[in-house]
Amino acid sequence: MNFGTNILKYIEDIFNDLKTLLEIKSVSSDGRENCEKALEFILRRAEELGLVTKNIQNKAGHVQLGDSGILCGALTHLDVVPAGKNWSVEPFTLTRQNGRLYGRGIDDDKGASIINLYCLKALKDSGVEGKNTLRCIYGTDEEVGMSDMVTYFENEPLPEISFTPDSDYGICFAEKGILQLKISMDRNDGTTLSAVKAGNAINAVPDEAKALLYFSDADTNNLKKNSKKYKGNFNFVDTIDGLVIESFGKAAHACEPEKGFNAAQALMELLNGELGDDEVGSLCSFIGFALRDETDGTSLGLRMRDFVSGDLSCNLSKIRLNDSKAYLTLDIRYPVTMNGEKILKQVEKSAAINELKVEIIHHAPPLYLSKESPVIELLSEAYEDIMGEKPELYATGGGTYARMLGGKGVAFGPAFKDDNVNMHNADESVDEEKFFKHAQICLQAMYKMYTWDFGETGK
Repeated sequence: MNFGTNILKYIEDIFNDLKTLLEIKSVSSDGRENCEKALEFILRRAEELGLVTKNIQNKAGHVQLGDSGILCGALTHLDVVPAGKNWSVEPFTLTRQNGRLYGRGIDDDKGASIINLYCLKALKDSGVEGKNTLRCIYGTDEEVGMSDMVTYFENEPLPEISFTPDSDYGICFAEKGILQLKISMDRNDGTTLSAVKAGNAINAVPDEAKALLYFSDADTNNLKKNSKKYKGNFNFVDTIDGLVIESFGKAAHACEPEKGFNAAQALMELLNGELGDDEVGSLCSFIGFALRDETDGTSLGLRMRDFVSGDLSCNLSKIRLNDSKAYLTLDIRYPVTMNGEKILKQVEKSAAINELKVEIIHHAPPLYLSKESPVIELLSEAYEDIMGEKPELYATGGGTYARMLGGKGVAFGPAFKDDNVNMHNADESVDEEKFFKHAQICLQAMYKMYTWDFGETGK
């Protein structure tokens, strides 16, 4: 039975609520206030639609349909990464243009959040008999560590079957380990390089970086001339404090750093290439020999891959260097069959050459489900019902709420791999037709979770 097309009755309501949600600037790295506003909006709209809600400490919440059978879940997050630069439209609103929907969060993950809500509405309005309890669970800090789901599951049970539409189609059965690190020293010890600022989000490729140097006019002219030998887009500004170098790149998600252009690494390549170790200091010298312009960790001694999930990736996310602090952050995504502790020890070994300290900001072990898992069977059927073909099973370097589900959930949609959604980049957008194709797949999956008799069928 193709139940998924019922979602198409609600297109205008979906657009109206999506517009409101996108306008809430719920950037989790900027604080809690707007993230809580986004959660409040979702729960209030759910109540207005006649659904049951629960707020868990203003960090997470759920909207529920039914109260019998097994507990099933669909999880999305309401927080987003910073807008960044170079948008062609206003980032914090819904723009419909040339068959696409634009806005920060339209793919990751506010679009899916609104679709989940209207899937419950469609099920309720249809009067279909449910055998199970279905919850749409909403979080507010997925982009900065997922403590929202820690809080939620301290207070509520784990679903027996669940998915999170926060990746790509088909079905993601494996997620790489995520190791996010801070590498620091007590002070800036560079004699010429006095300040660096690059990056805002640890899970994004920085698209802008700046450095301040104490430089003579002759040195400035020489550096400007030699900068043409390096990959990158640089701008030089003479100020009363010294020479400011601006570096411009292209943002991307840290799980796919090769799809962006790292402005921070380009800037460091220029400075390390033209200045000595003493001039740039220990932290930036470390970048020069251990990170270079790579995205695979080769110079760190981390190049590795496995047959399940592919290559390790390493992204230089942030640099903060001035008179009072000196640190950088790394986002490493490692293959599912590899050991995160060994990777950490190798980074510590490299950092020790420059007497740098390494701290763990966040470590999420890999997720790896059997391809025969019940949740994969259910989602495969739902996808095939709508698309007429079986879904691809794939691995990703991204990190989703699936990691919090005890091996009983996976990432599933909402993006199609032939749609360039610019996740974590400027002009984040989705193809409008594909957006509503996802809506049908999502409703079909939730219909199955709500109506299957898991006990008797063995499904």
